[in-house]
Amino acid sequence: MDTPINEAAARAIQDELRTRVVLDEPGPPPGTGLVTGVDVAYDDERNIVAAAAVVLDAATLAVVEEATAVGPVAFPYVPGLLAFREIPTVLAALEKLSHGPGLVICDGYGQAHPRRFGLASHLGVLTGLPVIGVAKNPFTFTYEQPGNRRGDSSPLVADGGDVVGRALRTQESVKPVYVSVGHRVSLDNACAHTLHLAPGYRQPETTRRADALCRRALREATSVTLDA
Repeated sequence: MDTPINEAAARAIQDELRTRVVLDEPGPPPGTGLVTGVDVAYDDERNIVAAAAVVLDAATLAVVEEATAVGPVAFPYVPGLLAFREIPTVLAALEKLSHGPGLVICDGYGQAHPRRFGLASHLGVLTGLPVIGVAKNPFTFTYEQPGNRRGDSSPLVADGGDVVGRALRTQESVKPVYVSVGHRVSLDNACAHTLHLAPGYRQPETTRRADALCRRALREATSVTLDA
């Protein structure tokens, strides 16, 4: 993926690519095949980003394969344009996998984005894979708190009234996560996958494992940099 020269160019790329997002496919059934979590960690002082991809057996949640990639941060921090900072290294990690990856789960957003084209949608269009976003923090939408039971949800509502995702309670009386469709998955199915992948913690196992792996990869990369 070429790095845009400025913010205007990045937004133009988003506007062009979002016309390719597929929203009318249900996606794979929860608990079948493979699922892959992707996440990134940054060292802003050294301008380094580390990405991790962790493939799980969807039925058992056992780890099938892991891959990491480390590279320079290629785009400045701009809210709404984070994909341009993350996707090049995420793609590099995915390319190292010999399995799957099947359904991909991002720690971020898809349709719940100011231009309806967050990281999950961007990654889905570039790879052709079914992708969903499961984020830890709210972004540019409003929502009511869902009920306290596991599986309770409420719509994420964007300016103008469009429903762009759901706040989903994955554990009883624990803060919800924020689920949105990226590419080639329905919202109902995205929430079902998220619940299946979060049997004991707030975050899905894909995100928990990818988060730990990318942080470890970043520590190892910066340790090498310091020793060099």
